[in-house]
Amino acid sequence: MNRFLIGQYGGFDEAKYRRDFKPGFYGIEACLFERDDEVERLRREAEAAGFRIGVHFPFRTATTAVQGRDALFLADDVTVREQAYALAEREIADLEPLRPSYILFHYPKPVILDDRVDWSNWRFDDRIEYVFESAYAAETLRERSEWLFAWLSRMGEAHRFTPVLELDALNRYVYASDWLPSLLDRHPRIRLCLDTARLYLQDRIDPNFDAIEIVRRYAKYAKTIHLSNTRIDEQGRIAEKRRPVLPNQHPDEGWAPIERYLRIAVQENPDVKIMFEHRSDLATDEELEACYRWVAALLTL
Repeated sequence: MNRFLIGQYGGFDEAKYRRDFKPGFYGIEACLFERDDEVERLRREAEAAGFRIGVHFPFRTATTAVQGRDALFLADDVTVREQAYALAEREIADLEPLRPSYILFHYPKPVILDDRVDWSNWRFDDRIEYVFESAYAAETLRERSEWLFAWLSRMGEAHRFTPVLELDALNRYVYASDWLPSLLDRHPRIRLCLDTARLYLQDRIDPNFDAIEIVRRYAKYAKTIHLSNTRIDEQGRIAEKRRPVLPNQHPDEGWAPIERYLRIAVQENPDVKIMFEHRSDLATDEELEACYRWVAALLTL
């Protein structure tokens, strides 16, 4: 369990910490903190308990008032891109007292959507978060990604953290090409986050996307896996989401094939960390313990 993390989003939730966090866990991934006293509570507890802090950008809610939920590093508008870099650099500097193990950003942002797919089930907070493939060239993505990776590598080295890119919705510029693995090979400081809910949802709505192949290709580059389960009904609607993963959630009943995802990921990357991005309030104490035990067993196979 020294590879497990829980999330603390919106502040330091004492009840969630006492219930969800267990001795020996690797750490806590924090996001959207508002009050300074809760930031200090996180810092003190990490120091006292000896766990690591991961940050999911944005760490402070004030950042979202300027540019929404994610850093739009790849936006067409040069002013938006410059603002994204400036905001991220400021927050990275402000995070130094917490000594984060990693800082995570969504990638690509804006998301580049395949025009052939119905994305109505994909959650976006704002229209600025996505652009369609027909309006965004593959070469543009590669050029702007080269710049982003070089910048993140410099920031990670200067501030002593691992830059992590959480793969958002992916189009054929990524899954049908080898340029992203090549870029990761040239920037070994940068790691990825694979989100099981996103992988499964895209696998169900996009006939050109193969989640298993993405796990197989990119798990070796992953720092973390955001782990939760989603059930999609026969009509293709999301019936349940952000559930703690359990062995009785069968794929033939619409659940994601979590065991297969994890077996492939661990085979490719025995050191990958697991961040439980589920809603633990949807589980009993017994189910939460069963979730932890099952995932721990899968990681040792």
